Formats: sequence, structure tokens, C-alpha cells
Amino acid sequence: MKRLLSLASLLLLTACAQTTSRTTLIEYLNEPGLEDMNLPFSAAVRVDNLLFMSGNLGIDSKTGKLAPGGIAAETRQTMDNIKAVAERFGSSMDRVVKCTVFLADMSEWGAMNEVYRTYFTNPPARSALGSSGLALGARVEIECIAVIA
Repeated sequence: MKRLLSLASLLLLTACAQTTSRTTLIEYLNEPGLEDMNLPFSAAVRVDNLLFMSGNLGIDSKTGKLAPGGIAAETRQTMDNIKAVAERFGSSMDRVVKCTVFLADMSEWGAMNEVYRTYFTNPPARSALGSSGLALGARVEIECIAVIA
């Protein structure tokens, strides 16, 4: 019986295999201004040419609050936040290869998808799951892996 590896497992195996002949670059990255907040996570971690971005919520950086207007507005803000992180650390939305979507209510799947799909020319691999609750009362949280140009 053949076992299929998830994309994440395949990426990790590839990264491990490449370390036999060279040193792996691992860099923990934070958003400007957040370095001193003592957060228990990094905004992203670079491993060689891969960028592992932490989960993003639909928080408007100007107000520090969730974008008003429900799941569509939160998804749009979440995706804008992901785009900003990807670009800040040397990647872009067209280089995103995998996303994981967490929804507070799976009945909002369709409305989230309508916004989500507008951010990708070539949709990345994706997993999605329902949650019993997200940080700060968010409706959606999305984490992504991207290739650094």
C-alpha cells in the first residue's frame, strides 16, 4: 500500500535532504515595531528559500481591530495582511504554494472562498477546517507557505 505524503511533509523531507551538502538557513522574522512585544511566535520563519508565515487574522493595522463587516471583510483584510508579510520578506502572492484556512463557522466557507480566490492567479494547495474559536473572536485565520524569489 502506497502512502501519500502531504505537501508539508514533502517540503520538510526535501529541506532535510538538501542539508546533507550545505548548512540550512533558518531566519526568524518579525514585523517592524513588533520585536519588543514579546510575542510567543514569529511573523514568519525563512528556511532556505521557503517562507512559513504564521496564521493571520483580519486585523486592520491602522485600528488594531478586526475589519468590520463579517467574513468577507475579515477574509479580505487577512489576505491583505498575508500579502504584506510575503512581500516584506521577499515573496509574493503568486509564489504561495500552500495555505491552511481556519474558520470559526464552516457555513461561511462560500463567502470566504469568494474573497480568497481573488488573491491568486494559480491557487495554491490548501486545507481548511472548522474551529471552535479563533483568537480575538475572529471569523477566519489563514497561514501560508511561500517560495522566496
